[in-house]
Amino acid sequence: MIRVLSSDLAVIGQSLIKSLDQKVSAPCRGNLAALTDSGLGNLLALQVIMSRRLHARRVEGVDKNIWVEFTQLAADYKVVNLGQGFPDFSPPKYIQDAFCKAVSSGCPMYQYTRGFGHPPLVKILAKFFSRIVGREIDPFDDILVTVGAYQALYCTFQALVDEGDEVIIVEPFFDCYQPMVKMAGGKAVYVPLRPRAEGGKTVSSGDWTLSAEELSSKITPHTKAVVINTPNNPLGKVYKTEELQMIADLCIKHDMVCITDEVYEWLTYDGAKHVKIASLPGMWERTITIGSAGKTFSATGLKVGWAIGSGRVMKHLKIIHQNSVYHTATAAQVLLLTNNILQLFS
Repeated sequence: MIRVLSSDLAVIGQSLIKSLDQKVSAPCRGNLAALTDSGLGNLLALQVIMSRRLHARRVEGVDKNIWVEFTQLAADYKVVNLGQGFPDFSPPKYIQDAFCKAVSSGCPMYQYTRGFGHPPLVKILAKFFSRIVGREIDPFDDILVTVGAYQALYCTFQALVDEGDEVIIVEPFFDCYQPMVKMAGGKAVYVPLRPRAEGGKTVSSGDWTLSAEELSSKITPHTKAVVINTPNNPLGKVYKTEELQMIADLCIKHDMVCITDEVYEWLTYDGAKHVKIASLPGMWERTITIGSAGKTFSATGLKVGWAIGSGRVMKHLKIIHQNSVYHTATAAQVLLLTNNILQLFS
C-alpha cells in the first residue's frame, strides 16, 4: 500500500527537486526554485507504509496506565498527586551521602558489574534474608538484582507464565500485575480481600480477609500461580501467619507458584509482624519473593530491587533479565554497601 505521509514529504521532495535541477536548463531552474520555496515540492514525495499489522498482539489492551493518567491529570489541573507512592522529601542523609560516594568512586562505578547482581550486594542480601527465611540462601543462585521491583515482577511473569496459564491475583492489587500476566500470554483471575466488619464498621486494614473457600473455587487445572502483596498496596494489610499458611497449603496441594510482592515489608505498625510465605514449610521451592531498596529507603528513583527464590526457579528469571535490561546500574547497587546501610542488613 502506498500512502502520502506529511512528516517526510519535505525531505524527499527536496531530494527529488535537487535531482531534477541538475538535469534541466537554466530557465527551468527558476521555476524549480519557486516550486521548492512554495512547499509544493512536498507533493512529489511518497512514503511506503506497512499495510500489515505493525504491533505485536501482546501489547493490545495494556496501553493504558493509571499512574500515567493520574500524573498527567495532576499536572493539567495543578492539584496534589495522590496517585503515586513516592515521598516529597529527600531520603535519609546517609543514602544521599552513599550515592555521592558511589558515583565519585572512579571508573568501576561507570562500568558493568555482574549482570545478575553486584557480588558484594548479593552476598549481603543472602546473609540477611537467610536468617529471616530460616535457610541458607545462595547469593549467586537464589538472588537476582533488578531495575526496581517492577522489573523483578516482569521477569517473574515472563519466565513462569505461559500461553493459557491462569494466575490468581488477590484484589486490591498493584496495577502492573494484570498487564504483565496478559503480556506473558496468561489469564488473570481475581479473588478479593473482603472487609470483615465488626458492628457494621471496618476498623482497620487487618479486617480485610481472604476467604479460603473463595480462593479454592478459583483454582483450575490451568492455574499456575497466585500473586499476593503483603503489606498490601493500597490497603496496608499485613497477612497473618495463618492466612499465609492457608495460601501455602493450597499452593502445595495444587502445585502452584506463589509470587509475593513484599516491597513494603518494613512498613508495619501497631504490632503487626511481617512474615515471609517463603519461610513456611514446603514453600521455598515454589515462592518468588520481590523486594525493593527504593521503597525501603524512600528513594524510589534508585530503581534497585530483587527477586529471591530457589535457584531452580531463579535461573528462568535470569534468562529474561539477561535478554532484556541485562544489568542494574552499578553505582546504585554499590551505594547499598556503605557502612550505615550495611548495619541495617546486619
